[in-house]
Amino acid sequence: MAPSIAIRGAAQLLRPPADGLPYLRHDRAAELTLAPGDLTLRAGAIAALADDGGDADVAIDARGCAVLPGFVDAHTHLPFADWRAREYEQKVTGVGYEQIAREGGGIRSSARAFARANDDAVLDQARALAAEMLAWGTTAFECKSGYGLSRAAELRALRLAAALGDAVPQQTVSTALLAHALPDGFDADGWLDVVAELVPEALAQSPGVRALDVYVESIAFTNDHLRRVGALAARHGLDLRCHVEQFATHRSVPVALELGARSVDHLACIDPADVAPLAAAECAAVLLPGAEFLGDEHVAPARALIDAGAIVVVATDANPGTSPVVALPIVLGLAVRRYGLTAREALLAATLNAAWTIGRSAELGSIEAGKRADLIVLDGPVEQLAYRFGHNPVAAVICGGELVHVRPDCAWRIVA
Repeated sequence: MAPSIAIRGAAQLLRPPADGLPYLRHDRAAELTLAPGDLTLRAGAIAALADDGGDADVAIDARGCAVLPGFVDAHTHLPFADWRAREYEQKVTGVGYEQIAREGGGIRSSARAFARANDDAVLDQARALAAEMLAWGTTAFECKSGYGLSRAAELRALRLAAALGDAVPQQTVSTALLAHALPDGFDADGWLDVVAELVPEALAQSPGVRALDVYVESIAFTNDHLRRVGALAARHGLDLRCHVEQFATHRSVPVALELGARSVDHLACIDPADVAPLAAAECAAVLLPGAEFLGDEHVAPARALIDAGAIVVVATDANPGTSPVVALPIVLGLAVRRYGLTAREALLAATLNAAWTIGRSAELGSIEAGKRADLIVLDGPVEQLAYRFGHNPVAAVICGGELVHVRPDCAWRIVA
């Protein structure tokens, strides 16, 4: 059983305006409170929003620190094999991603690497990345398939995603990104015929799969294919997630909303007319500033989405090509600078709203009595997270009530 932990003297404790909220629309982010406080954790859960005075197995001196819900990374492509550093050099010297993809790079390159690597190699890399994520405060994250590009390889990817979840301290959920790129020998319609047969097989093998995903872009799939994937998701009781409006405007957002999508991700090229309907919908706008920055892409209209009251999420998009970044504090720093977010807006986007996007906000994403004790202690106030760009502000990480990471220079804060 997890030990009892007392967190004492925090300068800032991030709390929602009310308990039980599944998400908080971003025009209400200012209602998040950052007040001094204590916490008591017992049996892996948040037992009290105070020091209950009992004898704790572990005490954390949080004076001068902010205590937050653990970060939730709602869009990653783990597990994958190897990296694509050569492509980054091509991009920074003027070669566009779409050209790289058409010449056999991009997703196809990662599919070849995935095919070459054995299971142990894929899992070793993924576990190392998850450990890095943990040290930067991520206590839950999404995994995706999508680098298989064949029936057997996509099933393998989902199996390895489940194995990764069993091997790391974090909570994970799996998304079947079965429409990511066109496998050799298929057109888009033909591959989606295979996907339709593959979904029940994937669910039987990997019952933890929560969502289907599709990539709508000139080098991938169309809005008609988005409709087909949406129908599949509805038929099998899965959430629909979709990569849309990354490199060009395809007016995919209205289609996704019509289909009841859980999230629309990227949005760097969203049509301005689609901002208000998205903001009014129960659909997360998942923004990926790491991919935008490293790919020199357009910048998503985060401020417009926030002011309109959207459910905004910021995630790493951790993948071997467009965003080889796993540290949410770095990505949040980019979001603050490039989007003009406040500290509260940034934190909401990586905690409660991110947890809702992966279907876990009943237990993750906010500091409330009874929720799972996934918490991070920062080495200063939240305002420093973006300001000290590149610095890892995470002093300690608690997952499920277990103290799983302590930064060496902050070890003095722990009394066991």
